[in-house]
Amino acid sequence: QVQLVESGGGLVQPGGSLRLSCAASGSILRISAMGWYRQASGKQRELVATITSGGSTNYADSVKGRFTISRDNAKNAVYLQVDNSLKPEDTAVYYCNAAVAYRSGTTLYWGQGTQVTVSS
Repeated sequence: QVQLVESGGGLVQPGGSLRLSCAASGSILRISAMGWYRQASGKQRELVATITSGGSTNYADSVKGRFTISRDNAKNAVYLQVDNSLKPEDTAVYYCNAAVAYRSGTTLYWGQGTQVTVSS
């Protein structure tokens, strides 16, 4: 079993910054891709950004140029950095996930989510 724990959410003013962290623990052979998704109230969960073990990244158009995803393979951790560009429409519960590779295949795990509220 694998557990993902997110941290770093909270209330931020428009134009503000934040850094979300997510650490995976448990029975981990290798993590291929890790990512961040978000779900605003009344909406479906959507992709924010993903990153492979080799560092290749993919971003939603709505966050390109504002959000930066990174990971520390040694710590089985993934991060999401936003510098001075948060918007009210970024308000959502942010979830991290990890695709953990086993000999039998790959299993996708999710964190419990962390609330980010962008408001003045």
